[in-house]
Amino acid sequence: MSTSLLYHGFGIRGYKHLRTDYVGREVVFTIRQERDRLRCPACGGRNVHPHGQVKRHFKAVPIGGKPVSIVFPIPRVSCPACNVVRQIQIGFADRRRSYTKSFQRYALDLSRHMTIQDVAEHLNIGWDVIKDIQKRDLTRRFARPKLKHLRKLAIDEISIRKGHRYLTVVLDLQSGAVVFVGDGKGADALVPFWRRVRQSGARIAAVAMDMSAAYIAAVSTHLPEAAIVFDHFHVVKLFNEKLSNLRRDLYREATDKMHKEVLKGTRWLLLKNPDNLNPQRKESERLQEALRLNQPLALAYYMKEELRLFWSKTDKEEAEAFLADWLSASANGRLVKLRDNKHLRP
Repeated sequence: MSTSLLYHGFGIRGYKHLRTDYVGREVVFTIRQERDRLRCPACGGRNVHPHGQVKRHFKAVPIGGKPVSIVFPIPRVSCPACNVVRQIQIGFADRRRSYTKSFQRYALDLSRHMTIQDVAEHLNIGWDVIKDIQKRDLTRRFARPKLKHLRKLAIDEISIRKGHRYLTVVLDLQSGAVVFVGDGKGADALVPFWRRVRQSGARIAAVAMDMSAAYIAAVSTHLPEAAIVFDHFHVVKLFNEKLSNLRRDLYREATDKMHKEVLKGTRWLLLKNPDNLNPQRKESERLQEALRLNQPLALAYYMKEELRLFWSKTDKEEAEAFLADWLSASANGRLVKLRDNKHLRP
């Protein structure tokens, strides 16, 4: 095999082919690096002296369906200038990896059309190696996305490992891309992100988040000109929590056995979209009975259903008027006349 084929076929340049062996189904190419090409891995100096070698095997792109390995006795060199003894740098493979760069590119190309397990079986390698290749590629491309063009953000926290650890996630609302992941939750997790935003010169117009006092304070401090938006999900989630607590309190306070039986098991019915109530299980009838017997629960439920209409408003003035009326009704404890609205009636 010529040096030219070694380069064009496997992306290996600057090395000499010594021999080709056939071990079972595998094709094994042994290569070496000429003495005059050795360089110090620390300073790049040419004045180095051989100091032994370590034989390594690297997975390469298969030929005709047969697996291929590259065997390379990696030289160790001593450098008088640096006063160190180290292995030379390898040009055709990343550090601490058992496959060539061309093999890595080939695996990524296959991953666009096949599952991890399929790629692993095709290349005769463990699935964890393919997963590691994909993970490193994603890290290289998305670990530090550019922030200059950010305009609208969303901030939220997620729990992993059953709530024993939290991550703070920042999204670009226009593209949906994750632009930052901070360790932990609260304002402290966002400190590195604010530093990157200042360096990028991004002009953030709006930030969507929950009603956390820590997030509000952090955004107000670092992005004073950005509008703070409480997103739909967290607003509805907060109201649902209040509704669940009210049902629980009413159940505990009920002295009538029939009232208790009606309230029992209605938590998910209260939180469901009316359109999703199951007619075969008579969920709508059960919910109606619970609302008929409990005026406070009915008030809270219909206020929750009316609040859902707020996000259907497309005009700012109309939305402001709707919200003002909703807040007034809520503060005065009025039962809003929604029962005649087929979209809200359970």
